[in-house]
Amino acid sequence: MRYRELGRSGLSVSEIGYGAWGIGASGWVGATEDESLRALHRSIDLGVNLIDTARGYGDSERIVGRVVRERAGDQVYVATKVPPKNRVWPAPGGLDPSEAFPGAHIRESLEASLRASGLDRFDVLQFHVWSDEWVGRGDWLETVAELKRQGKIRLFGVSVNDHQPENALALVRSGVVDTVQVIYNIFDQAPADTLFPACEEEGVGVIVRVALDEGGLTGRVTAGTTFPEGDFRSRYFRGDRPAQVERRVDAITAGLGISTGEMAETALRYVLSAPAVSTVIPGMRTVRNVERNTAVSDGRPLTADQLAVLAKHRWERNFYS
Repeated sequence: MRYRELGRSGLSVSEIGYGAWGIGASGWVGATEDESLRALHRSIDLGVNLIDTARGYGDSERIVGRVVRERAGDQVYVATKVPPKNRVWPAPGGLDPSEAFPGAHIRESLEASLRASGLDRFDVLQFHVWSDEWVGRGDWLETVAELKRQGKIRLFGVSVNDHQPENALALVRSGVVDTVQVIYNIFDQAPADTLFPACEEEGVGVIVRVALDEGGLTGRVTAGTTFPEGDFRSRYFRGDRPAQVERRVDAITAGLGISTGEMAETALRYVLSAPAVSTVIPGMRTVRNVERNTAVSDGRPLTADQLAVLAKHRWERNFYS
C-alpha cells in the first residue's frame, strides 16, 4: 500500500481507503455483518488506514468502531458525517445554515456517532451536504472549532453535493476546511476543472467517492442488469441507464485496448492519477473486493496517452434527478 498526505493535515493516508456505506444494514441489499467485519479486518491487514462512514449509514458506525477498537495496535483513521438537520440531500439553494447544520445539531450528531462507534474521537468530521452560501454564516464554524479544541475531532471536512464540485470553492478558498469529499471518476471529471486546483493551492485533502460509478465502471452493469427492490442502485440505474453504461464502458475498453475485466482497476488508477487526490474510498463489502482494490495501490498510474483517451469519455449527467 502506498500513502499520500491528506492536504495540510499532517496525516498520511492510504491511497485506497474504505468506503463503509455498503456494509451491514444499508442501502445496498445483500450485505452481511460477518462478511463486512472480515472485509474491514482484511483491508487493515493490507495497509488501509482510512475508513469513511456516516451517521446515516445504518449500522456502519457501530461495525467500523468495533473493528477499529479490535485493531487498537494499528493506526486507523475514521471519518464520519453529520446529516443535515432537515434531512434534505443535496442542500438546495437559498437555505439558511441554521436549518441544516446548527451548532447544537452538529454536537448531538457527533455524540451519537461516538456512542454508536465506541470511539473517543473521530479523525475527520464531515458535513454530509454542503452549500457555499453558508460560508461566513451560522454558528457551525464556531462549533467545529470547539469540537477540535475538546479533542473530539481532529479535522473538519464536507461531503460535496453530488455533481456540484464548484459548490465548495468558496469554502476551500476560505481556509477553514481540512478535507473535501467529492464524486470523481472517468464519467464525472468536473472536479479536475476548478476544485482540484483550488484544493492543491489551499492544502485541502481530497477524498474521492464513487470512483467506480456505483458499479457502472466495473464492467458488470449491462443492458439486462437489475437490482433488488430496496437497493438504491435500482434507482441509480433506472430506465435505460444500464444500457447506456454498457455502451460507454465498451467504448472505453475498445479505446484503451483492455478487457472488461480490467475496467475497475483502470477506473481506480484514473482517480489516483490526479495529483490532488489524497485517497479514494471504493465501497468494499467483501474480502474479494478488498484484495482487488488494494492491489491497485502499486505506484503505476495511467500513462499520458491513456489519460488522453479517457478525457474523451466525460459524461455530463445526474443520476439522482
